[in-house]
Amino acid sequence: MQPRVLKVTNRIIERSRASRQAYLARMAALGDQEPHRGTLSCGNLAHGFAACQQGDKDTLKLMNQANVAMVSAYNDMLSAHQPYHRFPDVIREAAHRMGSVAQFAGGTPAMCDGVTQGQPGMELSLFSRDTIAMSTAVALSHNMFDAVMLLGICDKIVPGLLIGALSFGYLPAVFVPAGPMPSGLPNKEKQRVRQLYAEGKIGKDELLEAESESYHSPGTCTFYGTANSNQMLVEVMGLHVPGAAFIHPNTPLRDALTEAATEQIIRLSRPQGGRLGLADMVDEKAIVNALVALLVTGGSTNHTIHWIAIARAAGIIIDWNDYSELSSVVPSMTRIYPNGQEDINAFHDAGGTSFLIRELLDAGYLHEDVNTVMGPGLSQYGQKPQLSDSGLTWQPAPENSLRPDVLSSAKQPFAANGGLKVLEGNLGRGVIKVSAVAAEHHCVEAPAVVFNDQNELKAAFDAGDLDRDCVVVVRFQGPKANGMPELHKLTPYLGVLQDRGFKVALVTDGRMSGASGKVPAAIHVYPEALDGGPLARIQAGDLVCVDAINGTLSVRLDEGALAAREVATQDLSAHHQGYGRELFGWMRRGASNPEQGASAFWTHEA
Repeated sequence: MQPRVLKVTNRIIERSRASRQAYLARMAALGDQEPHRGTLSCGNLAHGFAACQQGDKDTLKLMNQANVAMVSAYNDMLSAHQPYHRFPDVIREAAHRMGSVAQFAGGTPAMCDGVTQGQPGMELSLFSRDTIAMSTAVALSHNMFDAVMLLGICDKIVPGLLIGALSFGYLPAVFVPAGPMPSGLPNKEKQRVRQLYAEGKIGKDELLEAESESYHSPGTCTFYGTANSNQMLVEVMGLHVPGAAFIHPNTPLRDALTEAATEQIIRLSRPQGGRLGLADMVDEKAIVNALVALLVTGGSTNHTIHWIAIARAAGIIIDWNDYSELSSVVPSMTRIYPNGQEDINAFHDAGGTSFLIRELLDAGYLHEDVNTVMGPGLSQYGQKPQLSDSGLTWQPAPENSLRPDVLSSAKQPFAANGGLKVLEGNLGRGVIKVSAVAAEHHCVEAPAVVFNDQNELKAAFDAGDLDRDCVVVVRFQGPKANGMPELHKLTPYLGVLQDRGFKVALVTDGRMSGASGKVPAAIHVYPEALDGGPLARIQAGDLVCVDAINGTLSVRLDEGALAAREVATQDLSAHHQGYGRELFGWMRRGASNPEQGASAFWTHEA
């Protein structure tokens, strides 16, 4: 193992010792109650299989075959999740061939950040994760099941499903992806069109045409945002069948992988002699593997929040220092938009997850000795799936990358580090991702321009007020203020300013999204402005420094002068009502800070 990776892992194990042991003890006690539907009364059980066909009823009465729960985030609107409409039948048939039963246990909400970006609904986005976790728990609460299949892909959906399933960690669980859409309009062209629109040089019709050519069919969006980062991390954790992440929807290979996942999760069930559950797979080493995968691929900054919450659900405590220390030693091995111009399909064609995992294992960056849904050991994930007349098989990954401009080797990476840094100073604590930021922009010092609402920025841009060096501060965007929306809508405007030759950076207590790009952005800054954090004391014209080289976030004021300033306030009532936002007040009020997972479930100390 790479020494720093091992050091961080051991630190996490020691830090988490008490909470992890308590979690595992809880799971062991629950797991002893097998088979779970055997604990139900006759009336309970009759309700549980009343709608089943007679053969399934007979199977479920005998207690010696698995009943598999399907928990799905299917809906017609999300392109990534629309293919799931046909998965239940594929899974049921595969379960029947194994002599088992699969029941659709429950659906979870699934919102699309691409649809809600810059809209009021985005202020529900972060908290949809914990809502999904709770709905997953409701789906599994009937105590009818021996194994779990989790059907989800995007943004908050995979973290929510995983958090919810970890409350039932005595059961084995597998994630079943649906895959990305084919490549559409090249990302560089999409970015160019967006910036032209921001400058008023093209109209809405031209912009909509470009967006429609980019997002054009069933499947996950092809840029490397949160959705595809989810798939990368889950696969490196061994929670997919190998190679499942990036196979297109509605193809024979995709169906074969879904069938294989069904068969494998049945083999892991207690009625089939299995003894390991999800709790045994999501351990400290698996979490570190996920963080390494995130950093080595320049993945979504949202996971500096989500994976903290996931880890906590398994009794494991991680923080941003763990990310930063790992980032300092792991190589940057991919160039996928926004960290390059090619998309996730090009990454897959270059060798994909199988090549990446084998390279990282051989170089000592990943723990091999983990439990996966395929059994002990991560090395089997260095294989890619293949469908032939003889059925589904797995073949070794290619010896060399087939697209060295998209996927490098561990020995010849694109950069020596993962490009994620913790920023800390008299403005608070946050994170920055610079894997897509040119070196000359890694440190920006300029006068502050302060906004209390993201919609104010466009007006200032249109008026020409931002045509200068500036650090744009967008505050009152934290989890307690308004649910911590993504501010990706700001990206084209800031990108135009940078292209005009100005030094520009963003500082916010909000999120920037999985598509964080070429403009340096200090995000997730806390204490948030609503809590009276330093951002609430910043004034227009203050000299602010965002320094990703030295890891600092500061304003050029002495401590006394900053502390003596009046704390700004903002009327946020318009952000707390309408579009269902009034239902989430308890989550806003109870949210922990971003480094604690921005969750109402746990705090770092809980």
